Amino acid sequence: MPGWLCRHRVLASAIALVLVAGGVAVPLALGAAEDSCNELPARLRELAEGSAPSATRALDPREDMSRFDAVRALLPAGDLCGDGGRVLGRVVDAATGADGSGRAHTTAQARVVYAVTAAYRAAEVPRGAEPGLARMLAGYVADTTLVVLDDPDANTPAVPASLAAPDEAGWSRFGPFLSPADAHPDFGFTYSGALDTGLGPLFGRLARDPEAFAVLYDAERAFLAHYLERLTRLGTDPDYHPEKEKGEQKTPVTLGVDNDLRDIGSRIGGLLCTRESIADDGDTDDLASFDAAVRRHTRGAYRAAPRQVAGRPPMGSIAGRPVSGPVQGDLMDGRYQITATVDAWAAARGVSAERASVIRRVLGGAYEGAFEDGSI
Repeated sequence: MPGWLCRHRVLASAIALVLVAGGVAVPLALGAAEDSCNELPARLRELAEGSAPSATRALDPREDMSRFDAVRALLPAGDLCGDGGRVLGRVVDAATGADGSGRAHTTAQARVVYAVTAAYRAAEVPRGAEPGLARMLAGYVADTTLVVLDDPDANTPAVPASLAAPDEAGWSRFGPFLSPADAHPDFGFTYSGALDTGLGPLFGRLARDPEAFAVLYDAERAFLAHYLERLTRLGTDPDYHPEKEKGEQKTPVTLGVDNDLRDIGSRIGGLLCTRESIADDGDTDDLASFDAAVRRHTRGAYRAAPRQVAGRPPMGSIAGRPVSGPVQGDLMDGRYQITATVDAWAAARGVSAERASVIRRVLGGAYEGAFEDGSI
């Protein structure tokens, strides 16, 4: 059963994760044993009332991660009293530049994203903070979806735009269509022996909150539209020229695109699998109410532009792109939503039936695989 697999995949990951800081293993609590709540640290409330740059400085682990322990100590786990969770979410939004402004991310902001995700990979996200953390991930949707783990080239928690620039062939390990001004968190970097740098467990926990689910699902559907509208009519990356880089001459021109689409399909499939597991876990006895709450927070449908788009905007603008209209069909049928976006794009751009079929198959297969095996 997909719900059972989702549930146990997330629990197994949470139990297995131990963040090792300074060579000392520090177990992270899976949940609060008491019913009592904790007050939000006064420093976080001060940051919520201050400037965004102040929040960034306070949560920046620095390039050498020398402040990571201090940052992690500032980020509470478990239940917070009153509006503590929401305030925490606002601080994270401000510190990472995930405010929907579409401005380019700084390297310090990208380092904060790495630090926050590292702190909450196995710790219990405070109730009410889920939408804020989801907005953080949505603001870096390309980085959190097209993730390369255990990368030997990754040696810092984030890189400036100059180090993410494509090579002569037009390839970057941070993905295609990058803004020349955006910094990127580097999730391929493993800090002090962390056992797992995957984002799946955090996505899985956040998606159990309907508002956070809507934020993440909207971001992935927006990213798919953003990605498709930049492809050629042949369904290829216009910036990729393997003949210009030694060693890449024989690489199929569709390989990178198909791999990226698999990542998008997998993330959407994993989100919908998590949604199905909520009722199985007893988190709600009324999945219809969860779905209704998601629909209230969902912005709408996302369709690719009818013409090829040449722009390479900052990543923070992707999730905030204008919707193309209200959602058509069943929002919770992720495969239908994916297919509708691909079909509209292929028809508008005159994509060959063969290539459109391959793209549908790649996305659909990845979606079904993630939905069935519980990966996210």
